Amino acid sequence: MTVASLPRPVVALGLAGILPQAACVAIVLNAPEDRWFALAAGCFYAAVILSFLGGMWWMAGLLSGRTSPDFYALAVAPSLIGWGALLPWCFGWRWPGPALLVLAAVLLASPLVDRWLASSLTLPPAWLRLRLAMATGLGLSTLALGLL
Repeated sequence: MTVASLPRPVVALGLAGILPQAACVAIVLNAPEDRWFALAAGCFYAAVILSFLGGMWWMAGLLSGRTSPDFYALAVAPSLIGWGALLPWCFGWRWPGPALLVLAAVLLASPLVDRWLASSLTLPPAWLRLRLAMATGLGLSTLALGLL
């Protein structure tokens, strides 16, 4: 099953989710006066997407009848990591560079959770390929922001 076998809006909107982060990278590279804005916007976007992923995992567990608390703890982790990545800003600490690196690492690792889910749920193989593409695109662009 190829990614093209998924509904077109799933593919188009899923891949379009990389665009806000790519725009932030473009702003940092081309408009130095707006650098801080782009870094902050990219950090918030990555945290929001992680929270969304955790919600998807939570619902997948619920729909599959999972009852173990460890599964739901894993599903809550992305929201907590995203929240934690934003906290340094609240305290005026060095931000968002280090937070972006943490968020990038978690985004890049997120397909591992999808694969683990697929061991106990029926997920379309094409979905796993699309998730890998989305996570890689967003994770690498978040990493680029953190390194710029």
